[in-house]
Amino acid sequence: MSSPVKTNPVIVALDVPSASQALQLARSVAPFVGAVKIGKELFVSAGPAVVRDIQASGVPIFLDLKFHDIPNTVAKAVAAATRLGVRMLTVHASGGSEMMRAAVRAARETASELKIPQPLVLAVTVLTSMDSAALAELGGETDVTAQVERLANLAVRAGVTGLVCSPLELPRLRQLLPPTVELVTPGIRTGKEKADDQKRTLAPREAIEAGATWLVIGRPIYAAADPAAAALSIWNSLQSKHPPDPLDDPPA
Repeated sequence: MSSPVKTNPVIVALDVPSASQALQLARSVAPFVGAVKIGKELFVSAGPAVVRDIQASGVPIFLDLKFHDIPNTVAKAVAAATRLGVRMLTVHASGGSEMMRAAVRAARETASELKIPQPLVLAVTVLTSMDSAALAELGGETDVTAQVERLANLAVRAGVTGLVCSPLELPRLRQLLPPTVELVTPGIRTGKEKADDQKRTLAPREAIEAGATWLVIGRPIYAAADPAAAALSIWNSLQSKHPPDPLDDPPA
């Protein structure tokens, strides 16, 4: 078994509908996570102000808007996100190499101008809700693994140093890509949740051992009766050589 994790890799998805709920959740879990994720629902309903408000709690922000447009438009969006001070952001790898190069360049140049840390630009390969049947509807490649590998290689050649991928693609991508590439993994489940739209999942410990750098965890934390306790329990399970059940009550 691998050694305990020393840096908290947990990113909590703030998949709640209002800024007040997001801020309350972010403040409660901040001591027990490595970052929080702001997605489309929250950003569209609350706007850039919610990013600034949550930043005041001191927790790093992953802005997950999955930019996918012409290179110039994506570059401008990435520059705006960089000015907000986010630590990570996403683009779709299927936007192509020119678009991804523009995104990385905009992040680097904007951060340099402002003398702030450059955000990690993450390329999304194949959404974790998609399987071979879903790809077949789109035409072209129907093998999920082959499509993930194709897009991952395209992203790295374009200068992207982080990817969003399913837990089940982690072992292969760790073999295929340079070790410096950060792998951010949604679809993390503890095994006690109700079935949902994520089709390719692993438990937190399994994903870390498979090669994940970061774990995006939503429902198991934000839908818990006590989100802070759930986050702490998952973090404890990753630090222990003999991990407890992630939903057990944390020690007092």
